[in-house]
Amino acid sequence: MSSRRIARRHAKLEREKQDGGGVVDEDGTEKSNTNLIPTSSNYQYDVDDILRLFKTCFDQVLSDQPLLQEKIQAVKSDLFNRDYITAFDDESKRCAYVARWSPARSLSYSSLFAHLQKIRNILSDFNNELENDDINVVCIGGGAGAELVGISSVFCRSRESFSSSKRKIKIRLIDIADWSDIVFKISSYINTNWLYNGDGVFNTDFIKTDVLELTNLSEFFTPAKLITLLFTTNELFQENKKKALLFLQKLNQFCSKGCLLLITESAGSYSHIEIGSKKFPLQYLIDTILCGKPGEIGNWEIIDENDSTWYRLDKNYNYDLRLENMRFFYRLYRKL
Repeated sequence: MSSRRIARRHAKLEREKQDGGGVVDEDGTEKSNTNLIPTSSNYQYDVDDILRLFKTCFDQVLSDQPLLQEKIQAVKSDLFNRDYITAFDDESKRCAYVARWSPARSLSYSSLFAHLQKIRNILSDFNNELENDDINVVCIGGGAGAELVGISSVFCRSRESFSSSKRKIKIRLIDIADWSDIVFKISSYINTNWLYNGDGVFNTDFIKTDVLELTNLSEFFTPAKLITLLFTTNELFQENKKKALLFLQKLNQFCSKGCLLLITESAGSYSHIEIGSKKFPLQYLIDTILCGKPGEIGNWEIIDENDSTWYRLDKNYNYDLRLENMRFFYRLYRKL
């Protein structure tokens, strides 16, 4: 379940050592060999813009630090006890979680979307003559807002040069906990502060459900140009291996040709899945399901990948709470 996946991801991040290095490569080549994603670029809003969003949307939460720390500790305690439902069972806990952990992820996702040229092209293609060819994005496990902010950062920055364009974007966020008020608050900020002459071009839809129990997949995935599974796939398999396998197979069935699928997960041994008595790296398992076994022609092709990359924060960031660097692998697939 998506909010449970977010919780487990948080527990992993708390255990990780935050370090990194490498030379940045901003050209979005098909095979990324660098170990560090650029902190910012001309294709996205900068760090201050993104952090300002969170400081504005959650100013009341951030202004009462004793209460915020109390809520953060309550969430941490629930996560430690693997009580994922209780961790997100009221709005104050959800707001505390978003104020504490979503800013760093939003910065990382914004840079990743800007860095991956194929995704950047989807989010910034305002020269397309087919104005009715809207951008449909589905974010699985995206209730806490980081995917929403990351995507909007690239879309809205690109749109500044095409403010008269009527091309629309629709972002659907699927999660099991009720993040609807938070999604509305962030979306309202984006519409007011990041869009110019953009009435009706930016639309979000929050769906409160468990994606493994979703039955009308064609409604969500057939129109999608981009689907994201960010730090979610590993937890799908931990929740129910059989249903997770079936879900990925359904993506083979319902996604349209040319659709992009971005998957990220923690880099390292903790991203291994047990099948019977054997352990498989998560990326190998996903590659096999989507692209077929070696020598086979599958339903998807890998167009960009990195088995261990870092997003490292600018040390001079201005935010009321400590933010973490992120280390992960990613795969970008295209439907054949």
